[in-house]
Amino acid sequence: MATNQQLLDMRNIGISAHIDSGKTTLSERILYYSGKIHAIHDVRGKDGVGATMDSMELERERGITIASAATNVSWKGHEINIIDTPGHVDFTIEVERSLRVLDGAILVLCSVAGVQSQSITVDRQMKRYHVPRIAFVNKCDRSGANPYRVKQQLIDKLGLNAVLMQIPIGLEDKLQGVVDLVEMKAYYFDAGDDGIELRVAEIPADLVDEANAKREELLDTISMNSEELMEAMLMEEEIPVELIKKVVREETIALRLCPVFMGSAYKNKGIQPLLDAVIDYLPNPTDVKNYALDLDDKEKEVELPSDPDLPPVVLGFKLEDGQYGQLTYIRVYQGKIKKGDELFNTRNRKKFKIGRLVKMHASSMEDINEAGCGEIAALFGIDCASGDTFCDPKLNYSMTSMYVPNPVISLAIEPVDKKAADNMAKALNRFTKEDPTFQTYVDPESAQTIIKGMGELHLDVYIERMKREYKAEVRVGAPEVAYREAITQRADFNFTHKKQTGGSGQYARVAGYIEPIIQSEEEELKNYEFVDEVKGGAIPTEYIPSCDKGFQRAMVKGTQIGFPVVGVRCVVNDGAWHPVDSSDMAFQTAAMGAFRDAYEKAKPAILEPIMKVEVEGPSEFQGNIFGSINQRRGMIISSTEEGNMCRVLAEVPLSEMFGYSTVLRSLTQGKAEFTMEVSKYGKVPVSVSDELKKKYEEKKAAEKK
Repeated sequence: MATNQQLLDMRNIGISAHIDSGKTTLSERILYYSGKIHAIHDVRGKDGVGATMDSMELERERGITIASAATNVSWKGHEINIIDTPGHVDFTIEVERSLRVLDGAILVLCSVAGVQSQSITVDRQMKRYHVPRIAFVNKCDRSGANPYRVKQQLIDKLGLNAVLMQIPIGLEDKLQGVVDLVEMKAYYFDAGDDGIELRVAEIPADLVDEANAKREELLDTISMNSEELMEAMLMEEEIPVELIKKVVREETIALRLCPVFMGSAYKNKGIQPLLDAVIDYLPNPTDVKNYALDLDDKEKEVELPSDPDLPPVVLGFKLEDGQYGQLTYIRVYQGKIKKGDELFNTRNRKKFKIGRLVKMHASSMEDINEAGCGEIAALFGIDCASGDTFCDPKLNYSMTSMYVPNPVISLAIEPVDKKAADNMAKALNRFTKEDPTFQTYVDPESAQTIIKGMGELHLDVYIERMKREYKAEVRVGAPEVAYREAITQRADFNFTHKKQTGGSGQYARVAGYIEPIIQSEEEELKNYEFVDEVKGGAIPTEYIPSCDKGFQRAMVKGTQIGFPVVGVRCVVNDGAWHPVDSSDMAFQTAAMGAFRDAYEKAKPAILEPIMKVEVEGPSEFQGNIFGSINQRRGMIISSTEEGNMCRVLAEVPLSEMFGYSTVLRSLTQGKAEFTMEVSKYGKVPVSVSDELKKKYEEKKAAEKK
């Protein structure tokens, strides 16, 4: 059971970063130094074993992390629960749900590439869930390593109050260790014993001046909010190490500071001081305020104290289908849970008994009898969805859900035979339950099964998993982009719906106008707004929601290419009704007719998702990279050169990005890589718009035959 002392000694942390910054390698070293594993295996190691945390066969083959993996280690009497998350933007939901339940995080950065596009996304996610973080500048042994520049980028690009806690002893191939600016000691990591023995020594003479200057910088930064430290500095007395650590901890937890550490996970340097920093500076469960909504009291916010004696409140944040059935990863926020306890799922309002309770270590698990406050564990065999709240049957709380981005790309898939069809249905059922950004539906017109996701890689991985895990062979159709339709100008409507059949008829008149919603680029795209300006009861109040419903139904499918209409404000200011013939249905139909009428007059346009693309590769191929972007209707926003590498940031329509990875490889001899994420929706050029409309007309004509 988690006693108060155990709670204070517990840390729940995530390791997140841009792709290929070394998150999984760092997790592997943490497991090794804390005694959890007894041999180091690398992500793309020659022994073919693959890293412990990449337990999926696909992850080992591709050398990337796809699903976040949980484990727990002990370090100096503290229990640390760790979640290693993917770096690919395609698997962004894995990062979202991990950060939702973690108290602190390590943001890993590459000392050569610095702050990259995905580091910015991860940082945004950390800010969304108010997660305190420490930064680890990895790969300081690589040529071109410059941790000082990375620290500056944390300030300039991410707006963090970054401060160096260490300086390197040598860089690139001469990296031997780090100088700790709090203890003012040098730590050496000798290669002979995998870096297990930490050699502590005096600071080398040639680094003393720099260490003193950087320590002054550290003290100046952290003394802003601490009178005690300010006084000690003014008195010019020796400042106790304990005081510095206490202030750094307070500032980090309050999100006012980002301490920066450095090393090389691959070369086993700098890991132990980083683990010490997790304990010294990242919060324990009692340092973080967590809230639930009381569903019995108008969703009033209730604070959840980390108290083991209160009734339990638990969040199921991730589902996985293991060989023994559904595994639900949980985080206990309040109280404690035991085997045999009864819990209540506040979403589907069902009670269930806890059968098997386990602690995870990547893909292996150990049975436990109870899980206390702040712990991350897993339950077997309960029927739930990702993000459900389980609590004591006396409570009716719901934890706030996580942010789920909308999918941007869809593929048509069809099974090759009847057996594959059954297996495909099972696979899709499981994948959609596990991953909220992966969606599937059957298109009513073409009767095809459509899967939607965050990118080509995302869908590739799921198709591959269908074949391997479910023996479901499928044929894949051309990828489709999630286009949208919008209006470009205001248009009035005045529409009367009249229908006379035997008995009571239908009558409704709706008048008003539609106009585009003007928004700045920073704001999240608003799809629809309804404004009621009806005066004097021209439309009775009970029929106003019917008009709203009718407009929304009309916007599901635009007339240009059959995609949803977005960014429209519908204003109703007049109408008419009949005491016998008016009804909810009549006003819905009138609103739909009014919208279609006005839509054609409002000069509709087609919008397409525009991706923010970041390409990184050797400078010698910069011309080729520029050319490949220009050919794809791309707009180059910036291009920077660092050493012999160049980084190009551009905005490119998603429809032009299919197959780009193959093209980029051949243009740069396989040396460049790119990442992309949705930036905004933009208008398509006339030529493309005409082509899309033509295809839509042909499709409609074919369906009529």
